[in-house]
Amino acid sequence: MSRVVYVNGRYMPYAKAAVHVEDRGFQFADGIYEVIAILGGRLVDGAGHLQRLERNLDELRIAHPMSRAALLVVLNETIRRNRVQDGSIYLQITRGAARRDFPFPAGIRPSVVAITRAVDMERVAAKAAQGGAAILAPDQRWARCDIKTVALLPAALAKQAAREQGAFEAFLVDRDGFITEGSSSNAWIVTKDGVLVTRDLGLSILSGITRGAILALAEAEGLRVEERRFRPEEVFAAREAFTTSTTAFVMPITSLDGRPIGNAAPGLLATKLRALYAAYAESEARGARSGSGYRAPSGL
Repeated sequence: MSRVVYVNGRYMPYAKAAVHVEDRGFQFADGIYEVIAILGGRLVDGAGHLQRLERNLDELRIAHPMSRAALLVVLNETIRRNRVQDGSIYLQITRGAARRDFPFPAGIRPSVVAITRAVDMERVAAKAAQGGAAILAPDQRWARCDIKTVALLPAALAKQAAREQGAFEAFLVDRDGFITEGSSSNAWIVTKDGVLVTRDLGLSILSGITRGAILALAEAEGLRVEERRFRPEEVFAAREAFTTSTTAFVMPITSLDGRPIGNAAPGLLATKLRALYAAYAESEARGARSGSGYRAPSGL
C-alpha cells in the first residue's frame, strides 16, 4: 500500500489524500490515467506511457499540467518516498475542479494524482506459469477506446462478471461479433499454423504499451504476426491464447467460457514471449537506473 500520495503539488499521507468534491474526474469521468510498471525502483517504458498520456490529454483537450520532465520527477519521487522496488504507479490527470456544468470550464487547473503499489513479482510469475481462464462479455464501452479514460464502469462490470465465474479476464466482443480486447488487457491468439494474432489498432482498442513491446519482440524473433480482427471461434480453435498488460506482462489464457484452449495449459509461445518481455523490462529498468540510454527493440 502506498504510504505517500502525490496530489496537486503536494506529497501527503495516503489516509489524508483527497481531491475536490467537484473534480470533473469524479463527476464526469473527465480525465485520463496511466499505469506504469516499476522494476528495481525504476519505471518500465516510462517514455512510451507518457507519450500516450500526452496524446490522450490532447484528444480530450485537457491542458498539460506540467512538462514531461517535471512529471517524471513527480513519478520518481513518489516511487522513492514509498520505497517501491517492484510494482506499479498509477497516474491520473483530470480536467480539474469547477462548479458542475457539462461544458468545459475556463481557467481551471488540471488535477494530478500519483499513487504506487508494490507487487510480488514471483507471485505474478507463478500465476502466469499456471495460466488463467477468460470469459466472453459484450463490449459496452464508448466509441473512443483508444483513449485511456477513467470511465471504466463497463470494463469493471466485465471484470466483475469474470471474477464471479472464477475467471481471470473477460474478452470483450463487439457488435459485429469480433473480440476487441480484454477488460484490462490486450487479447492475443496463436493459430494452429503458429501465427500470432492480435486486434489491429483503431478506435476500438487501446494501444497498449506492453502490446507494442511484444510486437517488436516478436518481429525481432522472426515470428509471423497478423494485426486483425478475430472472432471467438478462432480463439476456441487456437493453439494458444494470452493477454498483455502493464501489471501482468504476458498472461496465458487456458480456457474461454469453460472451453479449453489448446491443451488447457500455458503455451510455448506465450511462455517464450513472457520470458523475452521480462528480460526486456529488466534491461529497460537497468538502463533507466544507469542512464545508459538502453534502447527498446525497434517498433516500440
